[in-house]
Amino acid sequence: MMIAGSIQRSLLVCVCAVLGLAGTASAAKPKLEDHWVGTWATSPYQMDNAAGTMGGADMTIREIVHVSLGGPLLRVELTNEHGVEPLTIGGAHVALTTGRGDVSLVTSNALTFGGKDGITIPAGATAMSDPFALTLPPLSDLAVTLFVPAQPMTKVTFHGSAFQTNYLAPGNLLSGRTISSADGVKTSTSWFFLKGVDVKTTGDTGAIVTLGDSITDGAQSTVDANATWPDELARRLQGDKKTKGLGVLNEGIGGNRLLHDNAGPSALRRFDMDVLSRPGVKYLVVLEGINDIGHAYDPVKAYDVVTADDIIQALAQLAERAHVMGIKVYGATLTPYGGAKYASPAGEAVRQAYNNWIRTTKALDGFIDFEKVVMDPASPATFPAFSPAFNKADHLHPNDAGYKAMGDAIDLKLFTGKN
Repeated sequence: MMIAGSIQRSLLVCVCAVLGLAGTASAAKPKLEDHWVGTWATSPYQMDNAAGTMGGADMTIREIVHVSLGGPLLRVELTNEHGVEPLTIGGAHVALTTGRGDVSLVTSNALTFGGKDGITIPAGATAMSDPFALTLPPLSDLAVTLFVPAQPMTKVTFHGSAFQTNYLAPGNLLSGRTISSADGVKTSTSWFFLKGVDVKTTGDTGAIVTLGDSITDGAQSTVDANATWPDELARRLQGDKKTKGLGVLNEGIGGNRLLHDNAGPSALRRFDMDVLSRPGVKYLVVLEGINDIGHAYDPVKAYDVVTADDIIQALAQLAERAHVMGIKVYGATLTPYGGAKYASPAGEAVRQAYNNWIRTTKALDGFIDFEKVVMDPASPATFPAFSPAFNKADHLHPNDAGYKAMGDAIDLKLFTGKN
């Protein structure tokens, strides 16, 4: 009996020890490894190049991107997603800008791709650079300079509305400090062959993707002012120690729709490439659907007719696909469009039904009420309009003040796990 009692006591001690170890393990925080997070991104689509404005001769393109997160190690993703021929990049440099397209040469890095200076990207593909060291401050401007030798280009992969001044010049000016005064230089407010910039970070960092149309892209915002609502959100995140580890990736396309291709692939079709493939994404904010409604109920020429149930189902699908990847999804209510060219009472009824669903559904993790932020309180509730203080006269797009109000209205607790 004494032997049996000793065995029982020994077993009890072992069980307690195991439980103690388990408790210690569960209480310990997991080690946070270095990982890649997007600091800047854009949504490319196709430009017809039948006139041969690009590819007919060697050219250098210097493109300015405004990053959100900083970091010590970077990589750049180039894209030929919408090209129909292989795209050859003869060389690429990255540096901090000093204004007007000029760069700081002491920060300049020649990109490599598998150790080589250039790369040929197959049609429909992207290419990731090798990582390189650069002390990148948050909210800074980065210049990506590409040398593109003469080659066939039936279609060009670009983002049409960058709201940044970029530079295209003849020849190879990769290593030049300045490009704005080069012979034959032209300016553009589009980005060409760029997909994203990532930083390698340590700690609890991640990215927020803002998916939408021209109101997310920043239509009618001041060029070179970084005045979109995602820009304002990025500034606020960096100003709060609880959220400064979050980058913002603007995946808006002017004219874009949820269900049908229009300006660029529909949100449903581009979701994998523009959202799920971005590194470190933790949160998604969707502000999209007004173009689906506007075109479907256009009093002049309606086409691609959709119902409220159709666009609700589309957003629910995006949320389901994001949730599978562990991404939290916030719906943003559609801003007013009373007085816009394609506005109609029938379309307004759909807009209000869609907004009501966003405010009440359990399919999303929360909502941001942009309609309430920019609506004119004096306009009729049955067909509200933009506040004149926040609109640039087309009754559809915010001005800089409107974009700032939208960015300022977002509760940062949505991104701290305390909502």
